[in-house]
Amino acid sequence: MSARPLIVNADDFGLATGVNEGIVEAHVNGIVTSTSLMVDWPAAAHAVELAREHPRLSVGLHYVEDGPEIDEPGHAARTFAAQLTRFRELTGSDPTHVDSHHHVHMSRLTTFAPLVAPLGVPLRGDGRVRYLGDFYAQPRRGVVELDRVGAPFLLALIAREAADDGFTELGCHPARVTGDLVSSYSGEREVELATLTDPDVRAQIEELGLTLASYHDWTSS
Repeated sequence: MSARPLIVNADDFGLATGVNEGIVEAHVNGIVTSTSLMVDWPAAAHAVELAREHPRLSVGLHYVEDGPEIDEPGHAARTFAAQLTRFRELTGSDPTHVDSHHHVHMSRLTTFAPLVAPLGVPLRGDGRVRYLGDFYAQPRRGVVELDRVGAPFLLALIAREAADDGFTELGCHPARVTGDLVSSYSGEREVELATLTDPDVRAQIEELGLTLASYHDWTSS
């Protein structure tokens, strides 16, 4: 494995059928190597079916909790345990990594790190894998800047911010927009998909000295 492996992780696997299909398309025809599963959403079983057809795609747990109760004593531990159990039921395995919807865990690492530690896998933001989250078309609520999910921005971000040594994760949200997608981030996902499947992007990533990898590679490194 290269000293500069790049994991391209698509969040929201299971959110909608078109999200699932877009993520798999970006894996098969593009640079996505990893994804994170929302276990309690209606399209979760569909996502797992697709993942089984593509075993090189590493699948992590995308913890979901948007309410204020997340900070009540014991709430995060109970809901994380329940979602981890559901992940195991759906996939028959443990997640290769853990992150969360809207990054709710990032300001609560002291709560979530002990919950994830028994799994022995990275928790986004815990310092073991450098995370790049700026490939996103809404830098602020209600503001859409599609150039932020174009190829030039993506390549400049990687060139500027990828770790000189060790693993880097680039976050993304590709999708085909279907009727079951309920999200304030919708059409932007199809622009991401077009960028992530651009063959020139893969070639230029390699020219930057990075090698595409997944969380399967992290666990074996």
